[in-house]
Amino acid sequence: MSNQKRPLGLPFSEILRMAWVSVGAHKLRSALTMLGIAIGVFSVIGAMTVITALQASIEKQLNVLGSTSFQVGKYPAIHSHGPINPYANRPDITIGQAQRAKELLADCGAIISLQVRAWGKQVFFEDKKTNPNNLLVGSDDAFITGRSFNVETGRNITREDVEFGRAVCVIGADTRDRVIPVGDPLGAVIRLDGQGYRVVGVLERKGELFGQSQDNIVLIPISRFLQVYGRENRSVGINVQARTQAEMGGTMDRAYGAMRVVRGLQPEDSNDFELFSNETLVNAFDKIAKVVGAGAFVISLIALMAAGVGIMNIMLVSVTERTKEIGIRKSLGAQRRAILRQFLIEAMLIAQCGGLIGIALGVGGGNIAAKFMDAEPVFPLMWTIIGFGFCTAIGIGFGFYPAWKAARLDPIEALRFE
Repeated sequence: MSNQKRPLGLPFSEILRMAWVSVGAHKLRSALTMLGIAIGVFSVIGAMTVITALQASIEKQLNVLGSTSFQVGKYPAIHSHGPINPYANRPDITIGQAQRAKELLADCGAIISLQVRAWGKQVFFEDKKTNPNNLLVGSDDAFITGRSFNVETGRNITREDVEFGRAVCVIGADTRDRVIPVGDPLGAVIRLDGQGYRVVGVLERKGELFGQSQDNIVLIPISRFLQVYGRENRSVGINVQARTQAEMGGTMDRAYGAMRVVRGLQPEDSNDFELFSNETLVNAFDKIAKVVGAGAFVISLIALMAAGVGIMNIMLVSVTERTKEIGIRKSLGAQRRAILRQFLIEAMLIAQCGGLIGIALGVGGGNIAAKFMDAEPVFPLMWTIIGFGFCTAIGIGFGFYPAWKAARLDPIEALRFE
């Protein structure tokens, strides 16, 4: 009696060894099935590794507006530049509107700066020049405070510079290193779009943000910028720095009201401008991350379902090839649940091995991609657990029918099989 029940009492380690031997007996077939599982897991783990790394980088690095600052502009923080852009029809924020809003906010104690920008500028000095990747900013004396810059040498732009439209500039460390690598840059006259600007200050190095340097910048008085480049088709941004974090919410409410007044909006009209802060930028990225994550998950699920069909196929083939083995085991007393458990473990083993390969490739590939975006490596633990769990579920779900079929075989008929 005890001999008949022995097969049922096989330890898990022995069943696992038998399953591994069975999988290894058909290496190519098993490897191709594992590859299908690995591709599905790789797609979601790779995407979520990149997103997780970027989210961590944003939370760590995002100080572009300062902890108590927010920006007012025509466009939201993150928006499309494609042919369908609902914000493009909004009227520009003119310099007059921006100055009026600044006046309305004067009594709230906030530091307010106005700014306009132009990207892709090339700076010249004597026989040297930069690449056409400099950011030209027209602003005032409050710009560097609101954007967390510090002056390394020289001075900042002054209110007098703005009032008289002086041809002076403050440059970033990268711009200085490229055109004035030696000697004192103060007093040097650089040229930009055919205009000469005397350097009065150099900003401290700030480093990169999302792979882009923050130090290839040229800051000039906003009055000079508008004089040279004109006011048409140009929207002015407003940077507001509240006195304290506690006052930031109230200051933002004041800014909303001031902008609606200067834009001439009626109570029933929607805002035709945007306010955004560091928190807004993080939340906007989180929304994008959720959409990308959902897309990656759907793609992964489709790939895993296809791989699950492959698991079912090879397990059905395995049952057919091992029909006589099953008959011998059942004739020796192995019960149906023992046979069912063995084949389910084999299906799970294939799915989990493929899942582990996909996880390893996804984490490695995702971190390599994140490195090119200057994000630190991460390990998306939650998504790894979810991915591995789905692999296990796929193995059980698609391996159950072949295992059930093996368990239901008649031992007499199985022994006759050749």
